[in-house]
Amino acid sequence: MYYLYILQCADQTLYTGITTDLERRVAQHNGEAKLGAKYTSARRPVKVVYLKKFENRSLAAKEEARIKKLDRATKLRLIGSLKREKSKVS
Repeated sequence: MYYLYILQCADQTLYTGITTDLERRVAQHNGEAKLGAKYTSARRPVKVVYLKKFENRSLAAKEEARIKKLDRATKLRLIGSLKREKSKVS
């Protein structure tokens, strides 16, 4: 299982990535473990604001590339739509 995630950094910027282990990867981004992204190292702490599961790396990477091309406003709408979906389920 692969996870596509969007992080919100302390400076309110957004970072998009994929991983097979979300907990480990967020710990890396927050400096709790080695190998965090250079971008997030100066923008800690980070928190997950969007998460989507994929069956394989190829699908996750394609969606990551698509999202990275979006402007900030569109990414925020994407994040907001996920939050609205979750509130309907609850």
